[in-house]
Amino acid sequence: MKVLVPLAPGLEEIEAVTIIDVLRRAEIETTSVCLGENPVTGSHDIRVYADTDIHSAGLSSYDAIALPGGMPGSENLKNSPAIISLIQDIQRRGGITAALCAAPMILGHAGVLKGKRATCYPGFQDFLTGAEYIPSPFIIDGTVLTGKGPGCAIPFALKLVEMIRGKTQAESLKEAMQVYWM
Repeated sequence: MKVLVPLAPGLEEIEAVTIIDVLRRAEIETTSVCLGENPVTGSHDIRVYADTDIHSAGLSSYDAIALPGGMPGSENLKNSPAIISLIQDIQRRGGITAALCAAPMILGHAGVLKGKRATCYPGFQDFLTGAEYIPSPFIIDGTVLTGKGPGCAIPFALKLVEMIRGKTQAESLKEAMQVYWM
């Protein structure tokens, strides 16, 4: 399975780097793409380098997308027709769509949360169009994973590993990383 992690200006740095790092530790093919300039400047003025840009990534080859939050990063991703189209295509093909912090609003905008349970950063619940909001650290509903915020980044990424590689792989990685909250 190939996972795309899009990076937009104003992203939440902890979330983006954690998702990419944990997936790569699990030996899941993961590519980060920038929507604009590379490096991408996050919401805390940390620059994060993407592997490639969105126009060179071959978007149709991805089976999953993992969206880091942050503002205005989530708004920038939501306003990208290429990202919205990719989310909808991945869902149609039965792939995984994952979003953390403010980013679940992008899944709501793309129409993939209808009839699903979801979580997000407090205050973004109204943007989970069609979803039942559950105030949990993370929620898995079918092939959709949503998470609450930066402090949930490692458990969120481990849940994504579990969805892709199974519980045994996720538990093994959790132990290797010495994660005690989940």
